[in-house]
Amino acid sequence: MAANYIVTLGEMVLGGYTITAAEALALAAAAEEDILLLGAYAHKIRAKFAGPAVEMCGIINARSGLCTEDCKFCAQSVYHQTSCTIFPLISHNTALEKINRLRQDGIRRASLVTSGKGMETDPDFDRIVALIQYISQQSDTGICANLGTVSQEQALLLMRAGVKRYAHNLETSERFYPGVCTTHPYRERFDTLLAAKNAGLELCSGGIIGLGETWEDRIDLALTLRELDVASVPINILNPIAGTAFAAQPPLSPLEILKTFAIFRFILPAKVIRPAGGREINLRDMQGAVMLTGANGLIAGNYLTFSGRDTAKDFTMVYDAGLRPHLGD
Repeated sequence: MAANYIVTLGEMVLGGYTITAAEALALAAAAEEDILLLGAYAHKIRAKFAGPAVEMCGIINARSGLCTEDCKFCAQSVYHQTSCTIFPLISHNTALEKINRLRQDGIRRASLVTSGKGMETDPDFDRIVALIQYISQQSDTGICANLGTVSQEQALLLMRAGVKRYAHNLETSERFYPGVCTTHPYRERFDTLLAAKNAGLELCSGGIIGLGETWEDRIDLALTLRELDVASVPINILNPIAGTAFAAQPPLSPLEILKTFAIFRFILPAKVIRPAGGREINLRDMQGAVMLTGANGLIAGNYLTFSGRDTAKDFTMVYDAGLRPHLGD
């Protein structure tokens, strides 16, 4: 019965059908009996609607630590006692060096990330715009900005400076969000994505799984991303960092992680679904399997507050899955 449901819904999505929340929840239940079949259909959906290209993106930590927000997973929060490195906004030359290092590794898209709640009253905003202008003029790397909350006017300035895509994770469902962060509301995150979209920027938004959320929370997150027409969906898997509020959170199993990626693909057939932070730790030797269960993007290299793995291994993983890295912007 479970296999029949997966096949029926998979064929419907391949035919252009948009699945509902109830159907996605039923799919999650059915997949408990046959995760391999679910993954196979997610792979077919990815092949039909997104093709074989895998979008590789690197992270540039442009300002680190001393964040005033209390996100329970974050090593950069002032509410937590961690070994997070603290430094101010990086220089133009340092940013360009980091861009060039990514390019040497084969990565043609970079996300410039700053710690802090957002840009509305941030004294560094004008300097960040100038920094983005500089690296955009010096390199043809596709630039994403991940600066926290922004207004539509600020998003326009970022686009004119050279930003192609604005990144701001919703993190989880609106229902579960108060258990993750209390110092700013979910609606501010949603409104930031609307502001960036209305300014003409593509959107990058996803979240973190393994926070203690339910399947309903994960599916609600995916449906909200579909509503916003988000282009790129990074899915982080919690890496519990000592000193944070979620340090003792139990890890997800590799099979549950693969199942999550597959169901996101059923909900978001044509989008870039991107394994991100925590995949090396949580998927372990099963990282390659995520490329066969619907993923078509990667955060490659290091993350904001912990290391990733050798980028060459990620390129090999992509090729071994019969896919190919997308080397454009």
